Amino acid sequence: MSGRAFIVRGTVQGVGFRPFVHRLAVEEGLTGEVRNTPEGVTIVAFGPEYALGRFRERLVNEPPALARIERIEERAAMEPAPREFRIAASAGLSTEMAGPAAITADAAICADCLAELSDPDDRRYRYPFINCTNCGPRFSIVEAVPYDRAATTMRAFEMCEACAREYADPADRRFHAEPIACPACGPSLRLVTGDGACDGDAISRAADMLRAGRIIGVMGLGGFHLAVRAEDAEAVAQLRARKQRPSKPLALMVRDLPVAQRYAALSKVARDHLTRAAVPIVLAPARHMPEHVAPGLAEIGVMLPATPLHVLLLAPFDEALVMTSANRSGEPPVTTYADALRQLGDVADAWLIHDRAIANRVDDSVVAIRGGHARMIRRARGFAPTPIALPEGFGNHPPILAMGGDLKNAFAMAEDGRVVLSQHIGDLASRKVETELKRTLKLLAAMTGFRAAHVAVDAHPAYRSRRIGERLAADEGVALHAIGHHHAHVAACLAENDVPCDAPPVLALTLDGIGADEDGRLLGCELWRADYARAVHLGGLAPTVLLGGDRAAKEPWRNLLARLDDAFGPDPADWPAALAARLKDRPVAALLAARRAEINTPAVSSAGRLFDAVAAALGLCEAGQDYEAEAPMRLEALADGEAEAAEDAYPFAVERRDGRLVLDPRPLWQTIGDDLSAGAAPGAISARFHRGLAEGLCAMVRVLSPEPGTAIALSGGGFHNARLAATVRRGCEAMGLRVLEHEAVPAGDGGLALGQTAVLIARLRA
Repeated sequence: MSGRAFIVRGTVQGVGFRPFVHRLAVEEGLTGEVRNTPEGVTIVAFGPEYALGRFRERLVNEPPALARIERIEERAAMEPAPREFRIAASAGLSTEMAGPAAITADAAICADCLAELSDPDDRRYRYPFINCTNCGPRFSIVEAVPYDRAATTMRAFEMCEACAREYADPADRRFHAEPIACPACGPSLRLVTGDGACDGDAISRAADMLRAGRIIGVMGLGGFHLAVRAEDAEAVAQLRARKQRPSKPLALMVRDLPVAQRYAALSKVARDHLTRAAVPIVLAPARHMPEHVAPGLAEIGVMLPATPLHVLLLAPFDEALVMTSANRSGEPPVTTYADALRQLGDVADAWLIHDRAIANRVDDSVVAIRGGHARMIRRARGFAPTPIALPEGFGNHPPILAMGGDLKNAFAMAEDGRVVLSQHIGDLASRKVETELKRTLKLLAAMTGFRAAHVAVDAHPAYRSRRIGERLAADEGVALHAIGHHHAHVAACLAENDVPCDAPPVLALTLDGIGADEDGRLLGCELWRADYARAVHLGGLAPTVLLGGDRAAKEPWRNLLARLDDAFGPDPADWPAALAARLKDRPVAALLAARRAEINTPAVSSAGRLFDAVAAALGLCEAGQDYEAEAPMRLEALADGEAEAAEDAYPFAVERRDGRLVLDPRPLWQTIGDDLSAGAAPGAISARFHRGLAEGLCAMVRVLSPEPGTAIALSGGGFHNARLAATVRRGCEAMGLRVLEHEAVPAGDGGLALGQTAVLIARLRA
C-alpha cells in the first residue's frame, strides 16, 4: 500500500469534480478523501502503486464536462490509510489563501436536466431552477471560496428531505450540487405587473403578455433582460424609445437551433458555440432580420436559452424574442428587483422575478464567427472568471492587479502564472459602471484573499481605470506601473497564442480608436516590433486632428472634414464636389480656424476615426453615432457581397518620415470623390476602402522584408472587422508570415488587462 496527496488546480470546484474523484477512487479500490480547498481540490489516496497510477491517469483523461485541469501537484502521503474513500468538508472557507482560485463560470442547463424539465412524471417538471453538478448557476451566486452552498446565495434555501438525499448520494447526479433545489424547498418565481403579483403560472402569463406586444423584464443568471417579440416592430420600437437606444443592435434568443437557423446563416463553428455550456450570443450573417433589430448591419446576434426559466419562456414561441440587457444606455444591467423598478420602472410592463439573489453581475458573452473561428467580442457569462494560464516562463511572479482600460473594461488579478480576467464590466464613462468596477474588484479580492504587490494601469493619464489603480496602489503602498495601450494589446495576443515569456520579438499591427503610449503619444493604427517587455514603434497611419476633441468620436463628419483639409487644404472649392456637399451645412470655417489655432484639436492616428470619415463621406451616421463604432460597423456591412468591387483597392501611400513608416490615406479621397460623382454604389466604395486599407497595412509590413516564418500579431478592436482582418491575414500569409490572432480573449479593450499583466511580469523578471 502507498499513499499520495494530489492538489488539483484549475476549474475544479462547482463542476462535480469531488463526486467524480470519489467514483474513480472507489472503482480503483482506493481509500482516502477529497475536499475543496482554496487552492482547488485536494485528494489524499491510498492503495497499490498501479492503482494510484491509473487513478492519476484517469483524473487527467476523464474529467467532468465543465472541469478544466491546469496542473496537478503530487507528493507522498504518510498518514495512516482510512478504511474507505469519502468526500470531506471543505477547508479554508474563510479565504485563507495565497491567490485567486478557479471560480467556476455559470453553465447552461444540461441535457439530463432538460429532459427532467419536460417530464410530467418528474418531481422537477417545469421547475425553472432545476440544476445538477453539470449545469446551473456558479459564479453569479458565489460569495466566497471554496465553492460550497454556505458560500452562495442558495444558503437562504434549506434543502428538503428529497433534495438532501440526492445531495448526499455519491451515485446521484446531484451529489454535492450546491445550487440543488426543487419546488418544495428552492427559489420561486412570480410575475409582477403594476397591479401586483399575478395569479397562476407566471411563465404562461408572461408569454401571453409578450404575444400581446408587452415588454417583460426577466431576471436571469447574472442580471435582468428586457424581452419583447422580435417580429413585433411596434413593440421593438417602443422598447427602443423607452430604453433610449435608437439604433444599437439587439440580441435575439430562440428556443432551439432550427429557429436560430431561420434568422442566421450558421456554420458548424457557430452551431457548436451556440450549444456549448457558455451559450454566448453568436454573431453570424443574417438570413432574416426583423425590423429595427440591427439597423444597417449584415450580422445578427442569436443565442439559445441559458437557464431553465428561459427554456420554459421560449418553449411556446416559434420565433425569436429580443433579449437585451436591462439597463439605461451606458449603465450596467440591474441585478435586483428594487433596482429594476427604480431605474427601469417606466420601461417594462411586467417583471418575471425570483428570490435567488444574484451575487455577481455577469452580462451575456458575445462571440463572432470570423475566418472559420469563433472570436471573443465580450467575455462574460459562461467564460469569466475562469483563469487563463500564462505561457512558459511566466510562473513565480508577485501578485499583480491590472486595471484594463476605460472602454469595455475588464480587470485582471494574476498570481503564479494564472490570470483571473474579470467579466466584462463596461464603459467607465458612466459613474455607475465605475462603481460596479470598484464593487466587483473588492468582491473578487475578498472572495479569493488576493492582495496585489504591483498594480498595472493604462498609460493614458486621464483614464478613470488609471485613477482607480493609482488610488489602490497608494492605499496599499505598492508599486504602480503605466503600460502603453498598444503594447498591452500586442502582449495579450502573444499570451493568448502561448508565446513564451523569453521569445524573440514579433511584428505587430494594432488597430484601435485612440490609445496612449508610454511617451504620451495618442496612437491608433500602428506597426510594431515587440516582445513582452518592450515595444518599438515602426510606423503607422498618418495622424490627423480631432476637430472638437472627444466630439469627433461621436460625430463622423468632423473626421471627414479633418481628412479633406489634410488632402486638399482648407478651401472647400478645392475639394471633390461630392465630398464638399456632405459638409455644406457644417461650421467648416470655424473648425478649420480652430485647427490653425490649435484649439481642442489633438492629433491622432486613429483607425476608427478614418473609418468614421469614410462612413460620413457615404452619408452614414454623419451627424452622430448612437453607439461606439456604429459608423465603422455600418460601413463594413455596406461592403457585404461586394467581392468584385473590392479587387479595385483604393490607393494609400507608404512613405518614410522621421525614421518611421507612414501609411498616408490622402490619395484615396480624390478617388472616393470621383466614384461618388460617377454614381458608384456605396457598397462598392466601402469594399474598395477596406481592401485599400488592408493592402496598405500589408505594404508597410512588406517594406521591412520580414523573413518567412516571422510571427505577426493582429490586435486592437479594429480587427473585430471581419473583412479587414481576413484581408490583412491573407496578405501576411502570402508573405510567409505566421499570423497570431485573438480567439478566447477580445482583440479590443476587453483583453487589455491580460496584456498589461504579461508586460509587467516580463519587465519585473528582466
